[in-house]
Amino acid sequence: MLAKNKEELEALRSIKSMILLAETEKGGAEELTAEAEGKILMKAAKQRKESAEIFQKENRTDLANRELFQLEIISRYLPKQLSTEEIKAAVADAVGKLGAKGPQDMGKVMGAVTKALAGQADGKQISEIVKQMLTA
Repeated sequence: MLAKNKEELEALRSIKSMILLAETEKGGAEELTAEAEGKILMKAAKQRKESAEIFQKENRTDLANRELFQLEIISRYLPKQLSTEEIKAAVADAVGKLGAKGPQDMGKVMGAVTKALAGQADGKQISEIVKQMLTA
């Protein structure tokens, strides 16, 4: 606030409002766990990324740049994201443990891997890797 950086302040206020909203939801816990906050931040980052892609397709670079800037701010508070190789190793481990044979076992593998890598990898990326491994 003191630095008068309006764009960064807007991104931080957005994060704060999402967390406060989650805390005050009916049936919600008084205090959010670190895991729940991580999920909120991942959701916010995903929203910003998708919005930026849409704005770029519509040739609205001004709005796309704003969304990408907010994504950069949100990314500061996210846990370190795993590399593709680390995700592949986790998927291969889950496939071995579950004895998955083909695409029909994708749900079992996705459930286990998504739970294990919560907040550390994008679900879309995990899905693509699981699909590649089970169809190969």
